[in-house]
Amino acid sequence: MTYKSTRLDRFVSQNSSYKLSDIQLLLAQKRIRVDGQAADSIQQKVSKFTHVMLDDHCLQNNQPLYIILNKPKGVVSATKDPEHTTVLDLIDHPLKHELHIAGRLDFNSTGLVLLTNDGAWSRKISLPATKLSKTYEVTLSKPVTGEYVKAFQQGIYFAYEDITTQPAQLEILSPYKARISLVEGKYHQVKRMFGYFQNEVLSLHRISVGDITLDGLAVGEWRVLGGSG
Repeated sequence: MTYKSTRLDRFVSQNSSYKLSDIQLLLAQKRIRVDGQAADSIQQKVSKFTHVMLDDHCLQNNQPLYIILNKPKGVVSATKDPEHTTVLDLIDHPLKHELHIAGRLDFNSTGLVLLTNDGAWSRKISLPATKLSKTYEVTLSKPVTGEYVKAFQQGIYFAYEDITTQPAQLEILSPYKARISLVEGKYHQVKRMFGYFQNEVLSLHRISVGDITLDGLAVGEWRVLGGSG
């Protein structure tokens, strides 16, 4: 979801009874305030979360919203679905219909899902260039060995795209369970990395994105994150 910024003069004229030609005078009279300060240029940019006041009238005061959800199995990572329960259906917040998902999980995967109305934030945490680590716990159909650890660290070659994954950290928790941390989010990446060894992922649970963790959040529960995470 994107939100294009606009020039201050256009924004004020679109959200008030004043014409574009009036805005320069309003600025000279110090009648427009942007984020608490008197505006000084008609070319100032107004974005989704810019606070704009005209005299005593608030023209915009949108607030960024960040929500963490512990997604259950069998819930769709979507905002709408005609047949299945969506992650949005599990959230009871007055602004929930403004939210989009920052990093989906498959239908049968579980764990941490982030939702926000802040497109810049969601793009930042999704881009591989950010190097933000995502950590998952997986249950496998076959035992995991030290060979996996070395291969994941070196990167797994995906022939279909002709690419090699970036180094990923693999910790063996038990013969059939492992924890993997990676900075990418390619299509079905975790399952395909274990598929390199013909080892099926029976369950996948995301436990963290960067320093954001589930922190005791029960399955199906959600909470608002303080700040941008």
